[in-house]
Amino acid sequence: MNTLAKRLLLVATLCLPLTANLVQAQHREVIDNSIYNDVPFEMPKVQQPSFPALSVNIKDFGAKGDGVTLNTQAINDAIKEVNSKGGGTVVIPEGLWLSGPIELLSNVNLYTERNSLVLFTDDFDAYPIISTSFEGLETRRCQSPIWARNAENIAITGYGAFDGAGDSWRPVKKEKLTASQWSKLVKSGGVLDEAKKIWYPTAGSLKGALACKNFNNPEGIETDEEWNEIKPWLRPVLLNIVKSKKVLLEGVTFKNSPSWCLHPLSCEDITINNVKVFNPWYSQNGDALDLESCKNALIINNIFDAGDDAICIKSGKDEDGRRRGEPCQNVLVKNNVVLHGHGGFVVGSEMSGGVKNIYVADCTFLGTDVGLRFKSTRGRGGVVENIFINNINMINIPNEPLLFDLFYGGKAPDELTEADKNRKPALMPVTIETPAFRNIHISNVTCKGAGRAMFFNGLPEMPIQNVTVKDVVITDAAEGAVISQADGVTLENIHIQAAKGATVELKSAKNIKVEGVFYKEIDAKGKSINKK
Repeated sequence: MNTLAKRLLLVATLCLPLTANLVQAQHREVIDNSIYNDVPFEMPKVQQPSFPALSVNIKDFGAKGDGVTLNTQAINDAIKEVNSKGGGTVVIPEGLWLSGPIELLSNVNLYTERNSLVLFTDDFDAYPIISTSFEGLETRRCQSPIWARNAENIAITGYGAFDGAGDSWRPVKKEKLTASQWSKLVKSGGVLDEAKKIWYPTAGSLKGALACKNFNNPEGIETDEEWNEIKPWLRPVLLNIVKSKKVLLEGVTFKNSPSWCLHPLSCEDITINNVKVFNPWYSQNGDALDLESCKNALIINNIFDAGDDAICIKSGKDEDGRRRGEPCQNVLVKNNVVLHGHGGFVVGSEMSGGVKNIYVADCTFLGTDVGLRFKSTRGRGGVVENIFINNINMINIPNEPLLFDLFYGGKAPDELTEADKNRKPALMPVTIETPAFRNIHISNVTCKGAGRAMFFNGLPEMPIQNVTVKDVVITDAAEGAVISQADGVTLENIHIQAAKGATVELKSAKNIKVEGVFYKEIDAKGKSINKK
């Protein structure tokens, strides 16, 4: 080889790593600081992770993208290698990569190339039972397919997709399938409950369901043998990141989660940007995003299609949540689209640690059961305050575009019976277990197609307090708005087109202002006690 050729080869060799790093850098989006301009409270800029230039490919650790080879060790070895060297990027290239649980470690960016698909195995044995928190309670569940704990400076970025094999885990209600779909599901195996209305993937899954009296957390299960027997019931969330800082999810797709899809818990400085989440609409507990007890978060430019609530803000449940005492705070939710879900944007019902300083803007909900959904119940405690919502567009909302329900009992909106809807509130003493919702401001909402236009349903001992709703247009609604158990509600420039009933019905409320008219007190029958 002549001297010139050697020099050219040397230059090319030196440039390869640099070129690769430049390509990686180009895939990272820059968060425009103008996004903070209209936030109506002091919002710290969310810190973004950064990574050294080191980059490795999972194929170099023995991974095979054939959809057959189990790549759990290869992917985790690549992450450990990069972490041990101070950080960098682990590349998942094009291919179908079968894997068990993946642990994210500090200073590692898991980067997915176009046409890369990570499919998590449906072998229950690959997911050990661990102590964790689910639905706001300390309990035991199976290890999540993607997880991190006490990590810092971590990311999942790129263009790839992660499939959680959720159909192997989830129970399915007969009412949510067509007759042919139900018949096919039953013939595939599994077991039915006594009423033959719910399908479970295994007998152990059914046993776990029967042990649950408090949402989905089993009771009376003591020994490891008993826990292992109900393992298929202990459905993990697809992604669980706990007590971590500077977390980024960007560009990727998450789908088909066994339970909730994305669950950041007790994290600080988290960004979820340009992510897509897809769960079947019939998926039990198939929430898209549950941001729990997190501080400083951006939820921006995403698409969510969920089997349960879509964008949900939480902070623990009852005594467990109050003991943790970590509010979810300083959260910006902007430029998101929700295609399906029990609620488009939701606070609760697990909010015992408190929720404050949340700004939701420029979001679109297309056919969610409820639009803006605030829910809790006695026993929670906690304070939800300083919530600001602006510029929301919705269509085809079968229930309420705006709902406050402080008598939430764990049912989806389409599962409520007449008895549920006509619960008679009795006055109870105010204690640490009494939830409070206050200082909530909603403006510039447009909805075409709705059930009841609005429903405020506070507690007699703790009404919903200081809520302003202005510049709202709701057309093609079945019923008008109902404001009950509220104190200090202002409705301004509200246009409701309802098929029946009053446009706005007031009852059991105080200090209500509707289009400039002030009502000091309204009794349970809707009669004004004092008006001025």
